[in-house]
Amino acid sequence: MSPSAFSTNGNGGSARPLTRGIYVPTVAFFNDETEELDTKTIGRHAVRLAKAGVAGIAVQGSNGEAVHLLHEERAVVTQTTRQALDTAGFAHLPLIVGCGAQSTFEAIRLCADAAAAGGDYALVLPPSYYCGLFDGAATVLDFFATVADASPIPLLVYNYPGATPGVDINSDVLTALAKHPNIAGCKFTCGNTGKLGRVAAAAKAAGDDFLCFSGSADFTLPALAAGGAGVIGGLGNVAPRACVRVFDVAEKDGVMSQEAVRLQDIVARGDWVAIQTGVVGVKVALNEYAGYGGFSRRPLPRPDAVKTKTIADGLKELMELENSLPDKA
Repeated sequence: MSPSAFSTNGNGGSARPLTRGIYVPTVAFFNDETEELDTKTIGRHAVRLAKAGVAGIAVQGSNGEAVHLLHEERAVVTQTTRQALDTAGFAHLPLIVGCGAQSTFEAIRLCADAAAAGGDYALVLPPSYYCGLFDGAATVLDFFATVADASPIPLLVYNYPGATPGVDINSDVLTALAKHPNIAGCKFTCGNTGKLGRVAAAAKAAGDDFLCFSGSADFTLPALAAGGAGVIGGLGNVAPRACVRVFDVAEKDGVMSQEAVRLQDIVARGDWVAIQTGVVGVKVALNEYAGYGGFSRRPLPRPDAVKTKTIADGLKELMELENSLPDKA
């Protein structure tokens, strides 16, 4: 299978085409006392992930506390990440930027800002606040089509019903959006492998350049078996080498190979800890196992010693695997 679903110039003209693989939605880092952005750690973390062999990085997603960032801080995070990757020799890695908003107008503005700051793709949630007033699926279709028409960079649809109450984009809508020349794919944080498979099969049959990504590492193998292109998952912040190894073994030996299944089992158990605790747990894990991480902006809590130990202990098996693996770059 070709490593890229797009032409050398990428969907929508991106100079950094998306490839099959593991993408990590990075966390944002803050000073423990002032809660100001910690740009040094933001850059350091991005380079650590790149060395582990990830296919790309996303900023300002749910793990990146986009809802806690000022508009001007979004550009700082994007610029800092892009500069760190370029300086460290990873200029080829695509940078995805979260651009979700409740209005079409703001989403378009965020896409333009992301492009200006060095982003290659925009990860866009559907609006949901006024979903009770929507004209059904037509409103969601119109939203994404209008944003994609105006965006200077290609879009990735972000289907995450947990963050958009009342809106779970179905496979018919996603299949229609796959035909748009400036929509490059979808992140299925809904966890619906059947939906992913339907959309991937329909896009392939129609010849559409549209990549379907699992939204978490615990169903890497099922997503690949269903036609997915990889994962955009927060666990990669904590165990990037382990997440990459699952994908690599599955690509080489098959999704049902004994080693792929063994690795997936370990990663899935670790991901369950991360899924239950979200970005708070991811930062605990980074503090405990990587020596940096800090805390989220308030009002998110700072776990006490008991909760910290529970999270760290729950990730012990995964981190033993992670620490046994070498970087790829």
